[in-house]
Amino acid sequence: MGPASRIRAFLSFAVKSARYASRIKADIVFATSTPLTIAIPGIYAKVRQRIPMVFEVRDLWPETPIGLGVISNPVLKLAARTLERIAYAQSDQIIALSDGMKDGVISSGYPAERVSVVPNSSDIDRFHVDAELGRRFRREHDWLGDRPLLVYTGTFGYANDVGYMVHLADETLRIDREIRFLAIGDGKEVDQVRALAMKKGVLNRNFFLMPSMRKDLLPVVLSAATMTSSWVRNVKEMRANSANKFFDSLAASRPIAINYEGWQADILRQHQAGLVLSPTDYCSAAKTLVTHISSSEWLNQAGRNAFRLAETQFSRDLLFEQFENVLLTTITNDGE
Repeated sequence: MGPASRIRAFLSFAVKSARYASRIKADIVFATSTPLTIAIPGIYAKVRQRIPMVFEVRDLWPETPIGLGVISNPVLKLAARTLERIAYAQSDQIIALSDGMKDGVISSGYPAERVSVVPNSSDIDRFHVDAELGRRFRREHDWLGDRPLLVYTGTFGYANDVGYMVHLADETLRIDREIRFLAIGDGKEVDQVRALAMKKGVLNRNFFLMPSMRKDLLPVVLSAATMTSSWVRNVKEMRANSANKFFDSLAASRPIAINYEGWQADILRQHQAGLVLSPTDYCSAAKTLVTHISSSEWLNQAGRNAFRLAETQFSRDLLFEQFENVLLTTITNDGE
């Protein structure tokens, strides 16, 4: 959808779900964005039922769409910032998916002691699959075989900048013709990405596209991958993001390549679980990628480090306990 269509869809959903949510007997409201308009049914249900609300910030709205240029109209900017202030003011507790998002919430004037950081999680059980499934996926694709494979799975939207992967594939082809790039997903820019790959002469040569697939099939693809990736457009507002694909890769014991700074970059460097590539220098990024994806020693160690992070810091079960504690504490405090 374009910006106008998305806004209409968000508002339509907010109105319809507000009516529905207000009729469901509950002890607490949990509203999770994006979009920010999800706060509307949350607040409506909270007020109608006189119960507390926990608001989860999965992206810093409206800072992120404003930074990306998606929201540029001054009136819409004012409306979005007003809704942000109302959403926070009506929240008894806020869950942020990263420290950067927490800082963004606090900068709006919200009390720091009422903000908890609970990031996305790694579903270890789901992504630990029989290695034979990954080998079978490779055998089913003649263009892949035993070659190194960098995988992207997710949305082809403006914020995701999957075109970066095409430029990376183009530069990599000049260094090593055996490395393969696979982008799986759909979105507004999928045709644009395909056109760029054709223009660069890499489509179906070392860069390949597949349509979106069910979540339960992704563990097989990650099992076949040598490395995974997460891309975002090069704007500072995106650095606090908490992409699910990052945590899926940790659970699958795969090193991750990203093209942005921020808390995830810090983690990859600190724990040596992946690569932070230049967002603008494709040649440098390709050289770094080729060096590491061709080193079995580095891949094995980085994969072990990635899985250790999934187990010790981002386990689904561990983080759910923290999430549940926020909800239960909010209910308890409301009853006092």
